[in-house]
Amino acid sequence: MVGFKRKYQIKGGDMVNAGSVSTDIKKILATLGIPTTVIRRAAIGSYEAEMNTIIYASSCTVTLDITESGITIVFDDRGPGIPDLEMAMKQGYSTATKEIREMGFGAGMGLPNIKKNSDNLKLTSEVGKGTRLELFIDLE
Repeated sequence: MVGFKRKYQIKGGDMVNAGSVSTDIKKILATLGIPTTVIRRAAIGSYEAEMNTIIYASSCTVTLDITESGITIVFDDRGPGIPDLEMAMKQGYSTATKEIREMGFGAGMGLPNIKKNSDNLKLTSEVGKGTRLELFIDLE
């Protein structure tokens, strides 16, 4: 497979378009003939990251990069950052507001689900600047 790359912009708080990036990624992977098990993992990981971005950040650049070896999806946001990465990775831990929880989000499953559906996850964050999440799914 020849390399494929696409960039997206996400606006924080844009619940109207929530899920559109992950839906587009899913369609692209299907068009390229990626196995459905891999598409499912990429769709779950990208959706969870997209929702975290919309809920917490002011904006985000998403980069989808598909090579013969795998799928890399990078979320590079401008937002409050994550003060305690170890705690944020724990299932059930959430800093979501009451309003977000009432919408059905903020159960503390996002980052654990991303990790579970990735073969490699890199998460870095700087408080007051933003967070960079890189998820990789192996195709080999």
